Amino acid sequence: MEPGIALHYGSDDLEQRIWNALTQAGKDPDSLELKDLSLIDQLHTGGHMATQHLGEKSGLVPGTRILDAGCGIGGSSRLLAKRFNCHVTGLDLVDSFVIVARMLTRATGLETRVRFKQGDVCRMPFGDEQFDVVFCQHTLMNIANKEAALGEFARVLKSGGRLVLHEIVQGEKEKIHLPVPWADTPGISFLQPAKILGDMLSDAGFTPGFVVDATAQAKKWWQRVKAAISPDKAPQRPLGPHIIFGDNGRHFGRTMTANLEEDRIRLIEALMIKD
Repeated sequence: MEPGIALHYGSDDLEQRIWNALTQAGKDPDSLELKDLSLIDQLHTGGHMATQHLGEKSGLVPGTRILDAGCGIGGSSRLLAKRFNCHVTGLDLVDSFVIVARMLTRATGLETRVRFKQGDVCRMPFGDEQFDVVFCQHTLMNIANKEAALGEFARVLKSGGRLVLHEIVQGEKEKIHLPVPWADTPGISFLQPAKILGDMLSDAGFTPGFVVDATAQAKKWWQRVKAAISPDKAPQRPLGPHIIFGDNGRHFGRTMTANLEEDRIRLIEALMIKD
């Protein structure tokens, strides 16, 4: 993984900033519900409803062992564990994300079903065939060596295991408007067209279960974000993307809407089966 990725996401005081923001929002940081965190831990396109929708479409059942690859501060990991009664392992490159993920998981009472590790999805610290499902939400656009990551997903999945993708891919136009949630400079954004990504998945030993172009839904989502959060709106609520991304978070509604409407990016949902 590119070293700039950790710099883009990393923060020395993230734990304290989240604690302060939760307190300002009238929440008890030691005793939280999942809904208390959705404005800071479900920042991918579609939010928590997209994660739940994908879990339902992917046929998750109680006891499923899931790897949440690129888990951030653990929002999807916690939702999958609670909603589907699964055992989830979250993996993220960024130390501060893993520390906060553990803190929030304890506060939501899910520490027996969710654990987190720091590590690189291109060199994962897990043995072969450890998981039934790999969840990959808005992760691959930060990975230059996608072949390595997909090979690792195949390695840690059991035979017949499922890879669930919820990913931003390149549109017709290559240059994107910045900043976006995964990059504030072009050097850490590694988008590929859906066709090329599909070929890579096939080479890694995956067969499609379903592939859906969800760009239309993504446009609606980011249009709502644009209307709700903009550089001109004040005062800023205690909880929001700015907690994770700083001032850049105020611009995501505008840039993501423009990128989608101008066909610079697209969104796909897919279920891939390990051969």
